[in-house]
Amino acid sequence: MQKLFTLLFCLTFTFLQAQDIAVLKYSGGGDWYGNPTALPNLIEFCNQNIGTKINTKPESVEPKSTDIFSYPFLHMTGHGNVFFSEEDAQNLRNYLISGGFLHIDDNYGMRPYIEKELKKVFPNLELQELPADHPLFSSAFNFPEGLPKIHEHDGKRPQAFGITYQNRLILLFTFESDLGDGWENQEVHNDPQQVREKALKMGANIVKYAFEN
Repeated sequence: MQKLFTLLFCLTFTFLQAQDIAVLKYSGGGDWYGNPTALPNLIEFCNQNIGTKINTKPESVEPKSTDIFSYPFLHMTGHGNVFFSEEDAQNLRNYLISGGFLHIDDNYGMRPYIEKELKKVFPNLELQELPADHPLFSSAFNFPEGLPKIHEHDGKRPQAFGITYQNRLILLFTFESDLGDGWENQEVHNDPQQVREKALKMGANIVKYAFEN
């Protein structure tokens, strides 16, 4: 028990010293590498607008690796299947309860897979929709109606779901919004500037909230 406490203390201290983001490289066949220009663009926006100093070339890390503990923020995206082994799930659980944060952005089609795999990580915790007045939506820029709609797929409203542990939001799942598409280079999706700016501002809110809570 003492060794576990010491480990968690050291990991929390590492998070407090770090301000970097990594992409989660998961198994299952889904395109974890989707939206390759998205995260670098978001990081650049954050560094220019909310005072962060994040490495502009994010690394990729596997969920079972101890490398995830070097990053206070993990980003995950894709369209298809997701699979966490028991080793992945246990490591992710330890990472999240010791101060880490995971943002999962559904690039379309992830939801049934991610909901199933998250039960391995937290068997007794559920994804809960965040209300529009959650501090996440006003941490840097104001979104009084909650998560914005960036790309249309099925005519469904955008939703932000979270998992909270000991009164701290440790995981965010953004659904039917497609923030990552809005973060990508303009020529990828030909989004208007105001749409891209809205996506980047919401992304900056997520980063700021995660780093400060």
